[in-house]
Amino acid sequence: VQLQASGGGLVQPGGSLRLSCAAFGFTLDDYAVGWFRQAPGKERERVSCISRVDGSLHYSDSVKGRFTISRDDAKNALYLQMSSLKREDTATYYCAAGPLCNLLGITGQGTQVTVSS
Repeated sequence: VQLQASGGGLVQPGGSLRLSCAAFGFTLDDYAVGWFRQAPGKERERVSCISRVDGSLHYSDSVKGRFTISRDDAKNALYLQMSSLKREDTATYYCAAGPLCNLLGITGQGTQVTVSS
């Protein structure tokens, strides 16, 4: 059971990136799914989640209006479209799954996003 995030890179402020997440060994549509990020010296932050209960979308205040989470159950994949990126969005991004948005315990290798000019 594992998740692997990809799609990170170096982008200028104001730019966009789309992160992808592939699941191995289990089916994402059985779980709540989301994205975390962690920057050096900072606590891990949950930036977005899709509820398993009702499919509602949740975003942290820091990314609301700029990031969009989505899932493709046919591909067993999760995505995070990031727009209007800011330097403070620089972090390693991880996808995660679990029974609830507050219990996203399945994770894996992250992908680095660097926002810099």
